[in-house]
Amino acid sequence: MCEYQKWIIKTLELAKKGRGFTSPNPVVGSVIIKNNKIISEGYHKKFGDIHAEAMALKIAGDEARGATLYVNLEPCSIFGKTPPCTDAIIEAGITKVIIGTTDPNPKINGSGIKKLRNSGIEVITDVMKKECDEINKGFFTHIQKNRPWITLKLAFTADGYLADASGRSKWITSSDAREYVMTQRTKYDAIMVGAGTVMVDDPGLLPQSKNGFIPYRIVIDDNLAIPYRNKLVSDDFRNRTVIVTCVEGKDKKKQELKNRKLSLLEVENDGFGWVNLEKAFHKLSKFGITSIYCEGGGQLAGSLVNQGLIDELQLFIAPKILGKGIFGFSGIMRSLEDSINLEWEDPVKIGRDILLKGKLI
Repeated sequence: MCEYQKWIIKTLELAKKGRGFTSPNPVVGSVIIKNNKIISEGYHKKFGDIHAEAMALKIAGDEARGATLYVNLEPCSIFGKTPPCTDAIIEAGITKVIIGTTDPNPKINGSGIKKLRNSGIEVITDVMKKECDEINKGFFTHIQKNRPWITLKLAFTADGYLADASGRSKWITSSDAREYVMTQRTKYDAIMVGAGTVMVDDPGLLPQSKNGFIPYRIVIDDNLAIPYRNKLVSDDFRNRTVIVTCVEGKDKKKQELKNRKLSLLEVENDGFGWVNLEKAFHKLSKFGITSIYCEGGGQLAGSLVNQGLIDELQLFIAPKILGKGIFGFSGIMRSLEDSINLEWEDPVKIGRDILLKGKLI
């Protein structure tokens, strides 16, 4: 591992501390190095707060002169909620800047790098670019596609069912797999399910620890049928629940949900009475959500896959056979020639279950 990689890894470790609090902005970490030692470090703590580079420079003070600054994402060159980081870097006397990846925001997208170089600062880019792109995949998708990054997680029996004939899906997978899912929930801005899953399982969709970041809980509820007794509507974190609906009328229920401090997003339907998912994701992106971990159920999963709205698949295969139940992807009817193709990563065994990760191709 070269020296540049060592310190970029450090910026990524710092950036992760802001996960969940900076959206719709990216997570960013920065370190300032002089004589092979860390002078200071910083990370973007929350949306609207001081940026990682500015924090590191403020801590370093005069020691920043002649030093090297590392950052996982290109420094901003525009005025937003804070002044441009490029100006602060130039004024501090930094002589070299090492950048993990370029900011895809059209207002920046290389202009920060250009400004630093024009001021005489040596700039090296694309150090551990893949890892630096990965940590901000939600932000990148938000900027480039005007929607959040979508990961779909489903758990199947060995014969392809995600629930038994009565609709129950607790617990198909082992405790190890469920623990893995809990860790995934802390890496996304929001957890999403369909109304059917809420009706049958009454999930809380919360991370293991309730003391840190609490992701939004999104329910795609076409007819606004969610009962008031459900956890997502009645628990202590209901202000983190977002219900997306296309139903007309039901003004009394809409007002009651708002009175309970839930967020209600109304979108147009797809012509068949279902929520237009593409429109919903655009609206969720404007709401400030850049990444979503979707935990089913079958109708929602089928619609997402059929419309090509999935960026990553996480499929758990449990060593169980039901013989009859609810299939994982509802509403998809294609011929073999017209089938939706996937590209898998290497399978991983988690407890008694197998995890297949991949993407649509």
